[in-house]
Amino acid sequence: MDFGLVLQTDPPASRVISLMKRAERNGFTHGWTFDSAVLWQEPFVVYSQILAHTTTLRVGPMVTNPGTRTWEVTASTFATLNDMYGNRTVCGIGRGDSAMRVAGRRPTTLARLGEAIDVIRDLAEGREAEVDGQRMRLPWVRDGRLPVWMAAYGPKALALTGRKADGFILQLADPFLTEWMVKAVRNAAVEAGRDPDAITVCVAAPAYVGDDLAHAREQCRWFGGMVGNHVADLVARYGEHSGMVPEALTEYIKGREGYDYSHHGRAGNPSTDFVPDEIVDRFCLLGPPEAHIEKLRALRDLGVDQFAVYDMHDAQETTIDAYGAEIIPALGD
Repeated sequence: MDFGLVLQTDPPASRVISLMKRAERNGFTHGWTFDSAVLWQEPFVVYSQILAHTTTLRVGPMVTNPGTRTWEVTASTFATLNDMYGNRTVCGIGRGDSAMRVAGRRPTTLARLGEAIDVIRDLAEGREAEVDGQRMRLPWVRDGRLPVWMAAYGPKALALTGRKADGFILQLADPFLTEWMVKAVRNAAVEAGRDPDAITVCVAAPAYVGDDLAHAREQCRWFGGMVGNHVADLVARYGEHSGMVPEALTEYIKGREGYDYSHHGRAGNPSTDFVPDEIVDRFCLLGPPEAHIEKLRALRDLGVDQFAVYDMHDAQETTIDAYGAEIIPALGD
């Protein structure tokens, strides 16, 4: 199992770079950041420095979207980083939540997202693609490689992931839901004539190592609110008891009363009071190293290839070091 570190690009960028360097020293293979230009600093600028200060770490957004940048600009940015640092980027992509809504726009449609996945990958790897009716190619790309991993929860998005994406990003660490969603992605891949085992599965969730579970829950409760924001969209689209989305995912959002993006992805988010302890425990990895190892082994058995640690809490260095010292070595067997 691979391991990634997920951060927000809060200033100063030097701290983001320092934490990514620490992650690489501790055995992490991927460095991810949020991508929302209004809320945080521009991630691609920071990626250039992360890549310059590491040797093997692969970097990318978790996640970008097809709406805030034109597709040829996104592809060219990835291709430039790859040319400079040796194909060490991954394009995590989704419909766009905070990045679009904070700017007063709606997330893009799945149809548009599916088209963007093909175009961005083709352009970044040097092939010709059509963007809004215009054929184009990046003539300077040589031996480019850009895996595109899609973030998804709902049935149509999961199906699109299976048809189009090189990887699947699932932003929660509940084994029951992981099994359900990985199966949906793989079934869609088979129906599309693709090898389902060729799709990389990445589970991303907060991890907090320590014995004080009450404190760990409060530091990670924000994540249930962030996931709940996506779930609310699914309920609005499919209905609460449609059978299209597991009730294990939808039940807890009944107490949700809105969402404030100014606290998005941050410990102490006041928009997450509705999230019960049970959901925090199910969606996150909390407790001593042994508890993390046990849950990660269960996820690995379900086909998870990478666990990406959301490290937005008051124990960032401690979590990275604990994973490097005890947890990552235990999952190498």
